[in-house]
Amino acid sequence: MSAELRRVGAGIGAAAALGAAAFAYGALVERVRWTVREETLPILASGSRPITILHLSDLHLAPWQRSKIDFVRSLARVEPDLIVNTGDNLGHADALPAVAEALEPFRGVPGVFVHGSNDFVGPTIKNPFRYFSGPSKSHNDGVKLDTAALERLFVNGHEWSDLNNRAAAIELKGTAFEFVGTADAHRGWDDLGSIPANLEAVRENVEWSERVALPPLTVGVTHAPYQRVLDDFVTEGASLIFAGHTHGGQVRVPGLPALVTNCDIPREQAQGLSVWHHARGEALLNVSAGLGTSIYAPVRFACPPEAVVLTLTEMPAEIGYP
Repeated sequence: MSAELRRVGAGIGAAAALGAAAFAYGALVERVRWTVREETLPILASGSRPITILHLSDLHLAPWQRSKIDFVRSLARVEPDLIVNTGDNLGHADALPAVAEALEPFRGVPGVFVHGSNDFVGPTIKNPFRYFSGPSKSHNDGVKLDTAALERLFVNGHEWSDLNNRAAAIELKGTAFEFVGTADAHRGWDDLGSIPANLEAVRENVEWSERVALPPLTVGVTHAPYQRVLDDFVTEGASLIFAGHTHGGQVRVPGLPALVTNCDIPREQAQGLSVWHHARGEALLNVSAGLGTSIYAPVRFACPPEAVVLTLTEMPAEIGYP
């Protein structure tokens, strides 16, 4: 064998070894490198008490994922005032007891939730490279999951508000919140036309206590951050929006935006806190990279799993409350 061929062979071998090492790190280390992203948002009325929101998304929980269950339970230490759950909790047909165990420390904490498609059907084997051609095509060939039982856990067990194409109102520490939400836009289940009527019905029936600072803060909640949904939330007056679904890209090149988003949001906004601009206004947008992966794609790289803790504080006096 010539020296040149040996060099080529050595280069190929080194590249293969590097790729194998990166995959092993992503599957065995980073996939379970649980992190908490903390953000402080000065958006409340002057004199308001701080409010802590725990944003959970994309658990994709399987019964054997003990460290994920323990991590979620440990988040009770932040003592959240509100839980925002943006869907894809189930990652296996037998995951419901694990979800119940993970969330048990948060019983009694107010919350809101929307579903992702993986709260309805289980994961299937997919070609990861097809995500580079745009959002994945919807299909329903996964194992049907017990969505009704999941909803009973959230609504009856935790008394959380269902925001799947619905609205709700919650008072927290003297601050009034209006929530609007959609079902999974990735599957086309979002019903944007219902949002104004839902929100108006909430406004007609809510009775705020005398200590509430008005006007209410409007918050949008969705699983998949499609532009049409984000635009509609801003149109309805949302100042803050929560979403998940993207996994932050899941496998990234360090220092670069997400390579894929599996929706139509700009890659630069596929994870983290940013501002969503629309002709009728703007809102703060928090997209969680989520805590899980499909059991058939158990790897993350340069994008560790995250829970998000947002602390809402009063707006500086020089800015004023809108």
